[in-house]
Amino acid sequence: MQFDFGEMAPLERYKLLLATVLPRPIAWITTRDPNGSVNAAPFSFFNVFGSDPATVGVGIGSKGPGEPKDTRANIRLNEEFVVNLVSFQLAEEMRITSIAFPRGVEEPKEAGLALAPSARVSVPRIAAAPVSMECSFMQEVRLGSFSLMLGRILFVHVRDDAVRDAEKLYIDAEKLDLIGRMEGGWYTRTQDRFEMPAIALADWKGRGS
Repeated sequence: MQFDFGEMAPLERYKLLLATVLPRPIAWITTRDPNGSVNAAPFSFFNVFGSDPATVGVGIGSKGPGEPKDTRANIRLNEEFVVNLVSFQLAEEMRITSIAFPRGVEEPKEAGLALAPSARVSVPRIAAAPVSMECSFMQEVRLGSFSLMLGRILFVHVRDDAVRDAEKLYIDAEKLDLIGRMEGGWYTRTQDRFEMPAIALADWKGRGS
């Protein structure tokens, strides 16, 4: 089956991308609004895009024509945000924060989430998140109704019991127990893994040899 994006409506393209680009990591972003209220919202058009500078990118849409989602508006205003990653244990709280609450409602309070101070930015992080990345705003790339918000990672918190060796930067992925977004209302856990070491060129014999 073939799909011509030039002939499809934006919502149709959106649905197909959500159903085929799988799994997607989830950026559970905390920001502050102009009144100081803390907003928390999950986004799965997200990944890291380099280490020098350490960069995160998040695609954030709009509520309607000319009305960016609160997270995008808050990042524009304060130029700070925190990307929290979502463990299986926090899946329900993350789901609650995805509700379209009116502007000014503090989603962490609605979900019963405790917040903790950040080290480099004024925006708090989600205390129970297994990983939190404090970010400063770098650039907004406007993409129609979406924007790609790029941030520089300034500071990273990793839950203590998931750090196997801090000096060697060994992290226990199973202890993080992160979830990823699938299609519709489906999610997946990163517990189900398989190992496949890279092949050195010197060891490659070729399929035709």
